[in-house]
Amino acid sequence: MATSHYADDLRLAHVLADQVERITMSRFQADDLVVESKPDLTPVSDADRSCEEAIRAQLSRSRGRDAVLGEEFGNTGDSQRRWIIDPIDGTKNYVRGVPVWATLIGLVDGEDCVMGLVAAPALGRRWWAAKDAGAWTGRSLSQARQIGVSKVSRLADASLSYSSLDGWRESGRGSSFLNLTSDMWRTRAYGDFWSYMLVAEGAVDVAAEPELELYDMAALVAIVEEAGGRFTSLDGTRGPWGGNAVASNGLLHDEVLSRLTPRP
Repeated sequence: MATSHYADDLRLAHVLADQVERITMSRFQADDLVVESKPDLTPVSDADRSCEEAIRAQLSRSRGRDAVLGEEFGNTGDSQRRWIIDPIDGTKNYVRGVPVWATLIGLVDGEDCVMGLVAAPALGRRWWAAKDAGAWTGRSLSQARQIGVSKVSRLADASLSYSSLDGWRESGRGSSFLNLTSDMWRTRAYGDFWSYMLVAEGAVDVAAEPELELYDMAALVAIVEEAGGRFTSLDGTRGPWGGNAVASNGLLHDEVLSRLTPRP
């Protein structure tokens, strides 16, 4: 594995994931799991909050000068280095006992997503990347294989993953999205983080969502890009800053963006 300027941060992210995994797995499918609705009517469990608290406590000790943005407790600190955390991405799956959920740990330096780790313990999988060090999957840094995006160059041969159709309808891009899917070889709603990790692995060629939060995306960007892909908003802006996302193997990216832009 190539050495990155952010290698120490990546090792710390694995330590954080180890700590959080003990919490998430102990509460997964627990009979006494406490689930509430947030003001936006999305669910939150006691595990979500406990995980973010654990991550913040460790970052306070290990990276006290860095800022932190988390889904459950907002933004703290003022630094160009900012850890962006989603303690459980896929909470709806988590609370229903579906194993497709993950802890997302990203590091942004200025406007650049320089490190990301996705830990999905119920699937027995992790994915990670640091700037200039490639993208990897495995159980640990010592037991890993490098991953890369596909070489598919035609929509008719390509596979697309998304989360749900409702968001596309509500975004005003529903017709554009459906027309795009009809011209692709295969579409599946793998959803959430998994769509983007499948792009990084080369198992899926395109993933797209019309509405996402920064903490949904920040950890994913470095993994997709270090795997050789592209990650932009629907308007083509690189990174997780536009409130939505398209990730691809790069070869299909511009055509997908064009197809998802509503025509007057």
